[in-house]
Amino acid sequence: MKLCVLESDVLDGEMAAKFVSFSAMFERLFREAGADWRVEAFNTQRAEYPDNFDAYDAVLLTGSRFDSFSQDPWVLELRQRVEQLLEARKKLIGVCFGHQLIGLCLGAQVGRAPQGWGTGRMTYQWHAPDLPQAQGRSEIALLASHQDQVFELPPGATLLASSEFCPVAAFAVDQHVFCIQPHPEFVPVFSDYLLNKRRALLGEDHFNASQQSLAHGHDGLDVARMMVAFVEG
Repeated sequence: MKLCVLESDVLDGEMAAKFVSFSAMFERLFREAGADWRVEAFNTQRAEYPDNFDAYDAVLLTGSRFDSFSQDPWVLELRQRVEQLLEARKKLIGVCFGHQLIGLCLGAQVGRAPQGWGTGRMTYQWHAPDLPQAQGRSEIALLASHQDQVFELPPGATLLASSEFCPVAAFAVDQHVFCIQPHPEFVPVFSDYLLNKRRALLGEDHFNASQQSLAHGHDGLDVARMMVAFVEG
């Protein structure tokens, strides 16, 4: 199997030294989930794209510190590419920014969430217990870092996960779209770095609660197994 990762951000120096890139974080996660895939990454901010998406079994859109609904030329080009991939029914995985951008391309409203930042370990109701590798679960916990959200379920989509804070936390469209707002690829040390980076912005109460939540573990590997089953399905 061959996965194309469209990276819409780069890691800061300290995290780049530890984790290399977002695509490398996903590659490690999928390998832990049992996937023996070839992964190739392209930087969307530099307008890097494959010559032919047909060469890949699936395309993954990473998170980003930028807005999926912005009018920046590189974001508009990415949206155009995603619309073409949706029309071709290419298997797509979207995470955080990628989740929002795919939702936008599918016709959902996306924007800055009035409830503010979602950070640290967050729990969600899981509405698809029969999804391959879901193992009958009714809840997931994942690490989050976002201030934007998909406000409504895209037309034709099925809700996979939700919470009071994030009503559209994950969705699927048939067998060709799997999107999720929080980050299965994150590990606590990475979330801790992001929290410290935004400490003044978040405020002490929010910062402390989010940091303390990191000690309770998360289900990133389990969600990765669902993503592997989706791609290999």
